[in-house]
Amino acid sequence: MQDFVHLHVHTQYSILDGQASVSRLVDKAMKDGMRGMAITDHGNMMAIKEFFNYTTKKNSGTNADIKMWKKRIALLENGEDAALKEWVDGQKKKKKQKEADELRRRAEANDEPIPAEANFVPEEQPEFPSVADQLTTARVELAAARKRLFKPIFGCEMYVAPRRLDQMEKEKDGRRYHLIVLAKNETGYHNLVKLVSKSWTDGFYVRPRTDRFELEAHREGLIICSACIAGEVPRKILSGDLEGAEEAVQWYKRVFGDNYYLELQRHEVKDPDQRANRETFPLQQRANARLIELARKYDVKLVCTNDCHFVEQEDAEAHDRLICLSTNRDLDDPKRMLYSKQEWFKTRAEMNEVFADVPEALANTCDICDQVEFYSIDHAPIMPNFAIPEEFGTEEGYRKKYTDEDLFEEFTRDENGNVVLSREDAEQKVKKLGGCDKLYRLKLEADYLAELTYIGAAKLYGDPLPEHVRERINFELHVMKTMGFPGYFLIVQDYINAARHELNVSVGPGRGSAAGSAVAYCLGITKIDPIEYDLLFERFLNPDRISLPDIDVDFDDDGRGKVLSWVTQKYGEEKVAHIITYGTMATKLAIKDVARVEKLPLDISNGLCKLIPDKLPDDENGKSRKMNLPNAISCIPELQQAEASPNPLLRDTIRYARMLEGNVRNTGVHACGVIICRDDVSDWVPVSTAEDKETGEKLRCTQYEGSVIEDTGLIKMDFLGLKTLSIIKECQANIYDSLGFDIDVDALDITDPATYRLYCDGRTIGTFQFESPGMQKYLRELQPSTFEDLIAMNALYRPGPMDYIPDFIDRKQGRKPVEYDIPCMEKYLKDTYGITVYQEQVMLLSRQLADFTRGESDTLRKAMGKKLIEKLNHMYPKFIEGGKKNGHDPKVLEKIWADWKKFASYAFNKSHATCYSWVAYQTAYLKANFPAQYMAAVMSRSLANITDITKLMSECKSIGINTLGPDVNISRRKFSVDVDGNIRFGLGAVKGLGDSAVDAIVKEREAHGPYKNIFDFIQRVPSGAVKRNNLESLVLSGAFDCFEGITREQYFGVNAKGESFIDQLARYGSRYQTDKDAVQNSLFGDMDMVEIATPEVPQAEPWSSLERLNKERDLVGIYLSAHPLDDYAVILQNVCNVHMADLKDLEQFVNMDLTLGGMVTAVRKGISKTGKPYGIVTMEDFTGAYELALFGQDWPTWGSYMDVGNTLYITAKCQPRQWDPSKLDFRIGRIDFLADVKDTLVEKITITVALDALDEDIVLSLSDVVKECPGNTDLYFHILDPLGQMNLTMQSKLAKVSVKKDLISYIQSKPALSYKIN
Repeated sequence: MQDFVHLHVHTQYSILDGQASVSRLVDKAMKDGMRGMAITDHGNMMAIKEFFNYTTKKNSGTNADIKMWKKRIALLENGEDAALKEWVDGQKKKKKQKEADELRRRAEANDEPIPAEANFVPEEQPEFPSVADQLTTARVELAAARKRLFKPIFGCEMYVAPRRLDQMEKEKDGRRYHLIVLAKNETGYHNLVKLVSKSWTDGFYVRPRTDRFELEAHREGLIICSACIAGEVPRKILSGDLEGAEEAVQWYKRVFGDNYYLELQRHEVKDPDQRANRETFPLQQRANARLIELARKYDVKLVCTNDCHFVEQEDAEAHDRLICLSTNRDLDDPKRMLYSKQEWFKTRAEMNEVFADVPEALANTCDICDQVEFYSIDHAPIMPNFAIPEEFGTEEGYRKKYTDEDLFEEFTRDENGNVVLSREDAEQKVKKLGGCDKLYRLKLEADYLAELTYIGAAKLYGDPLPEHVRERINFELHVMKTMGFPGYFLIVQDYINAARHELNVSVGPGRGSAAGSAVAYCLGITKIDPIEYDLLFERFLNPDRISLPDIDVDFDDDGRGKVLSWVTQKYGEEKVAHIITYGTMATKLAIKDVARVEKLPLDISNGLCKLIPDKLPDDENGKSRKMNLPNAISCIPELQQAEASPNPLLRDTIRYARMLEGNVRNTGVHACGVIICRDDVSDWVPVSTAEDKETGEKLRCTQYEGSVIEDTGLIKMDFLGLKTLSIIKECQANIYDSLGFDIDVDALDITDPATYRLYCDGRTIGTFQFESPGMQKYLRELQPSTFEDLIAMNALYRPGPMDYIPDFIDRKQGRKPVEYDIPCMEKYLKDTYGITVYQEQVMLLSRQLADFTRGESDTLRKAMGKKLIEKLNHMYPKFIEGGKKNGHDPKVLEKIWADWKKFASYAFNKSHATCYSWVAYQTAYLKANFPAQYMAAVMSRSLANITDITKLMSECKSIGINTLGPDVNISRRKFSVDVDGNIRFGLGAVKGLGDSAVDAIVKEREAHGPYKNIFDFIQRVPSGAVKRNNLESLVLSGAFDCFEGITREQYFGVNAKGESFIDQLARYGSRYQTDKDAVQNSLFGDMDMVEIATPEVPQAEPWSSLERLNKERDLVGIYLSAHPLDDYAVILQNVCNVHMADLKDLEQFVNMDLTLGGMVTAVRKGISKTGKPYGIVTMEDFTGAYELALFGQDWPTWGSYMDVGNTLYITAKCQPRQWDPSKLDFRIGRIDFLADVKDTLVEKITITVALDALDEDIVLSLSDVVKECPGNTDLYFHILDPLGQMNLTMQSKLAKVSVKKDLISYIQSKPALSYKIN
């Protein structure tokens, strides 16, 4: 059998065309004994990095063998006995020896007798072959190992434009030729990357295209194959243009010489019953005959390929459905695109069978594979160059000032100038940095970084600097310099300072471990003092770190794009790129996609998707199952039934969804990751383009995703948009607009009493990080009094550490003693009441107790966090020994170590917790001190989420702030605060109004004062900006309610001619402004000369309250001026035990008696398949809406209640369906009208007040409120003494109340009060 290698292979990254994962392809090729393979996706190289990584992994064992044999040969060539050395090393590493050493160490540490097991005796030394024989064997083994390596060949099936790539005329440039381009070596790889990138950035026209000019310019290191029958040569052959075909062969032969090959393909469909493309094979045979002739005529070698698109023959039908998705056709469409279904990844034997008559074409594939070199596409960090002012220094000046040896010593010693590395290790370090030549640039950047750092340090810490600060900064600067990262910090501080001082963009105080850097603080990258809060630099960067440093930066949502534009402009468009993301077919999407092309009824496919839970149950060993279709089928009986269904559509949907699940379906752009490169990005990785969804502009994106992009040496920086920063910025604007002064949120009082009172009361709705109900509960229990309390709660409120919160609270409140295992630990555990909360505490204590170095303490942190048992076992003896040397009891040290191991996987990054707690504190401070301005800002940033708006409005009401509807004389574009401290709805939130109308209304009002009446409004606002439909939106939303004497209904009243008043107004405004413009432009123009009679305001039938509110809601998204259910709020929120939003998950209510209430907002009636009537009823309460399905007898029984606008109180039960217990039914037991039962459902109200909060103000105000709410409900008071743990309940004999919303709102506005109904 002739050996063979696949050179034309498509993966799933030939999007919606290839259905083969990289791993399956490589595994099959290696199993079949192939020596390598190529990947050649359509127009892109997206699979190449994954291909490189996977083959590197598969080759790792062989590469380890090669390394071992090379090392052995070097020893033998130096005359050493390698076998003997290996045996001796092996004895040292044996597990028994390790165990013996550990037993001996423990016995000696505890002054105990050494056990017999500790006296391990090595094996007796055997005899070894001579050095010469060993050398011969080693060379044979090395050669054999090299042959075992599997060779990845990086390529692309490119599209070639018929003319130049930048020419894009439909008639001349609509067609394009396919071409296989393979990289022979590293030079070829970079040329291929450049070609593919330019095809996207410069040549994209329907597809990414290159041209002959670009191919010739980048020909070095490339191998070219003529591709399928869509290639230039075969296509011209088939079209009868033999002269053109010969010209193309000659051109490629001239440019690429022996690196040009003509490609043969044969896709014969032999199964007569298979639906497949049968037209391709005859065309291939015609083309092949001529290609063989041309190969002989022009001395061009032949290769054979299979144009693989899937892995196994059995995958053909799944691939067929993928093509239907790609072309948006149904499976049964007679005119749809078909493949021959022969495009699987054939074995060597199968390819030999197909091309038995042209063995040289098979052999040449192996010749190409042998020509291709092994090389790495990974690279050391390629740091962008930061422009340093020439007056500070230049690289040339540094070369004159310093010698290579000067810099060698500086970069290989510690910050104090001590020699810490051997000469060999020092040389390795310098080599890793890029050699001595690169050190001059690094030294210049490092010195400039130090200059900026010390300028900032003097402002923050004073001049002269405290010694501990100077020592910390020196250490950090030295690490940055000797790791080669000063340029990185210069760039980050550059765009952050530009954001803050040039672009007026809000920047977060820091996030992640970068906040542990004092240098970052001095540069303005972060705003939290790491020295004050014990944040550690080595948590962020230390010499043992493998990956690049990562500074994630938060910008306000609106400003993030500005910063990216600034960076792109400064560093050059070609040097900045976004990072690609890949969207794959998830479980539900795979089912939906296949169901669509199979034409499976929509209700059935939706039913299948609803069977897929968000999380699968754990397996029998308690481990979580990965979400995929095979696992879902194993857990869900209905899916098992579908898989085995007699219905072929249903059965095939499941079958092919399984096969297509996980396939790449589309690409996107990483939400925050951005590359900044020293060179053109396409010098290093392939680049494609994508459209920005917000701006529509073309973005440059890497074709390798974020998880692997840094391997290639590119520097990734995360530019994140943080909504909270936008809220803070908007609140600052609201404060200035309503109160007339600015507030600096970076200089807030960290001890502000109002802010801590807000936290203690748990009134955190709308604030950052602390607003969940669970967090509010813990805050009320904790009663935080310091910023450190907030940091700790932020770190603890997560699964796992949450278990420690009660103990933390008890220690804070003095109910439990604060204890330390060793007294000196108080220094680092005092702020967290003796509990280890942060990773930094583990690091600091390991240094304090056991003299760990900075690097060692970070290694310990990582080992504990990731549960690296071997690493922990290695560090444990050092911790015990170090602690003993410092006088600590070994048993106590062992307890500390055990506690750390238990908790460290939960321990949080204090740097991140501190930064985000500061942002949280800023929001809480603003809410506590400027509540209306802050809540207006929060609502302005939540307009798309009506549920959030409703919750925020309720919170506003509970703290005494009214949210008023839109008003053309008061409202701004967004939510704002009026002179009375009320929040006013923004005009920009009114549906159907539009930006131009809002701008025109606000601009005219600010220029010439409020509008006096509707006619004044119509006369002043440009009619071109505010049209008839805009007027309607303003009317229905209530924005014209400020004009007295005219109601909303009257705008829709009609005159004698049948014209509505709103139409008359629109026409009047147009005529008035036309005449006004004419008068202004006349010689004797006078505004008062415009005289047009105003239309008469008609009378109109009043709307019902519900109709009025519904029209209002249609325009602003929520009930604003009132809610139809306001009269029943007490019932719905306190008597009902379930709400509409809760019913989305019925399983939690199985066999429970449920009470709920709400308003009918929509009804759909129909006739079922059995001929019986049914109804789908939408009911709504304050939490949201829910659809009740009433079938069978339910509709005749309850349908009469279900009219839109009815407010109902329902008693129901959720129970398993009679014939299918796996499904649940919501069964109504009784329905009443809320109006009929509201007075009887509330029997009593109990108001609870703490004894220490019971003062004269509370008593008097409560008395006034009770007098204003007379009724028939019994009133009780519950007096609670928390210190004496006593309580007293008393009934009011004189007063009974009506429990209305006003009474409840009053109680909710007083933190000292709470209540209970019935």
